[in-house]
Amino acid sequence: MKRLISLALLVVLATASQAQQSIQAYVSAGALLSQVEGDELKGFNHLGFTGGVGAWIHLDQNDRWSLAVETDYSGRGISNHKSASDNYYNIQLNLHYVDIPVTLFYHDPFGGIQVGVGLLYSRLVSQPHGVINYNPNYFVPDTTDMSFLKNDLAPAIEIRFSVWKNLKMSIRYQRSIIAVKKDWTFQMAGETWSNDCYNSSVSMRLLWQFGDEDSRPHRKRRRR
Repeated sequence: MKRLISLALLVVLATASQAQQSIQAYVSAGALLSQVEGDELKGFNHLGFTGGVGAWIHLDQNDRWSLAVETDYSGRGISNHKSASDNYYNIQLNLHYVDIPVTLFYHDPFGGIQVGVGLLYSRLVSQPHGVINYNPNYFVPDTTDMSFLKNDLAPAIEIRFSVWKNLKMSIRYQRSIIAVKKDWTFQMAGETWSNDCYNSSVSMRLLWQFGDEDSRPHRKRRRR
């Protein structure tokens, strides 16, 4: 999987270079709300930091299509802080990922909004020992092995728009298509079942794009 992603990035960069299109670098930082689908808990309750560097590749002369390639850090995980009397379990689990998203953007020529779809490969680089407790008389998650798988692959949708000169806002949603933890077992009232788990997250970031004083598309004035 990593070799495939690396090959795709090389092809994209080589194509852009041969087309002699401009490439602009940018940095990003922001917040990320995440959940692990399959943990029997609801809601994007885990707050983490995300940030990194990227390259913005203009694909056509009319500036309608662009490609963004990034390397980011993203702090995902599971958080649930309810009282001990609640039916479900309490947990604080942090998952530290390095993300490599590749996103194709279309530029709205009138509203200045950039809408993108892409694919994001993530590598779990650190998983500190988490905290978990539960009521053994009601809901029991299996804590024998809480380790998550190292690789994650997720499609993503993203919206970007200019805030001021070089500064942009990005909103991205992504959801894993491969399980990041398999067969997590739960027990309740004599019943036992297991779930495959998937990362799901929403991020809001500020991006500073170098060499782009005002990247909003402008209408061409008509000659009288």
